[in-house]
Amino acid sequence: MKTIIAAYSQNRSGSRASVQAALRTLLTAPWPSQRDIRAWLQLLAVLQWVLSFLLLGVVSLLLLIYLVFTSFWPISALYLAWIIFDWDTPEKGGRRLTCLRKWPVWKHFRDYFPVQLVKTHDLSPSHNYIIGSHPHGILCVGAFCNFITGSTGFSEMFPGIRPFLTTLAGNFRLPVFREYLMSGGLCPVTRQAIGYLLSKNGTGNAVAIVIGGAAESLSCQPGVTTLILKNRKGFVRMALEHGAYLVPSFSFGENDLFRQVVFKEGGWMRSVQQRFQKMMGFAPVVFYGRGITSIQSRGFLPYPRPITTVVGEPVTVPKIEDPSRETVDLYHEMYVRSLLKLFNENKTKRKSTRPKN
Repeated sequence: MKTIIAAYSQNRSGSRASVQAALRTLLTAPWPSQRDIRAWLQLLAVLQWVLSFLLLGVVSLLLLIYLVFTSFWPISALYLAWIIFDWDTPEKGGRRLTCLRKWPVWKHFRDYFPVQLVKTHDLSPSHNYIIGSHPHGILCVGAFCNFITGSTGFSEMFPGIRPFLTTLAGNFRLPVFREYLMSGGLCPVTRQAIGYLLSKNGTGNAVAIVIGGAAESLSCQPGVTTLILKNRKGFVRMALEHGAYLVPSFSFGENDLFRQVVFKEGGWMRSVQQRFQKMMGFAPVVFYGRGITSIQSRGFLPYPRPITTVVGEPVTVPKIEDPSRETVDLYHEMYVRSLLKLFNENKTKRKSTRPKN
């Protein structure tokens, strides 16, 4: 019995000593610095954004379909009724939420790259504007951060101007994802949606359109900028029909965020990409970025490369209900000259970027 008690006492002493040693090790271990914590928060902010855009709509749709076959089917039924009732809202200005645009997470998102907005000229609240956003890149990080989150100070730089960003209309057919997009100020890139903002929503509206669209993402490469602009004139026609001024903007560094496998023009893989893009509205690009664990690993997160978005001088546009082709061509040329001027005057901000026709 004494032997058992002695062994028990020795075991308790050993356990106590182990716990104390573990506590001492924990206390002497280096704690994360403020810089490390900021880096983690920035990484998490970008992670939630990428996952939201890639998975939120699909996962929500699958979840609602699954609920149909469970006792929670009324949830799917009620949401379906809501979508039917709310079907036209994206085409009529959406449903902006100031609290989401000012969400503190977006500051960490901005600082991850970082993203900077540069103003070159004032925008008067007495006019409406179409802002041409270049280039498309892979995920339009610069356009989203500057025109949707407000974390770079757009509202302070351009007081009285309400920014909107257009995206594929199909995104607004996905449950939950449509609410997420509208709350930030995104709207479908359709004539009806853009026309509503430019004619029935008062003045002081700035609708940002990524002119090159998904087709431009097929040629996205670090250090090289390829713009699809020559035959993109629909935005100029809309500007003339509504008397909206044209404003060029360029995001230097947008193409440096990912690495892409670029297929040669005329090849069968490029042909498949182009056909898919014409049918579905988006291009199936093969790209990769950094991983979650380290910048050296490969994954789906963008590399932390600086983005500088410069907003240029507005091109004054008259209101013409039915502009002729010659008039559209004239103002398209004026816009292109303004964009080239903006690029040439600010390209030193990103020396690695060079234009390519």
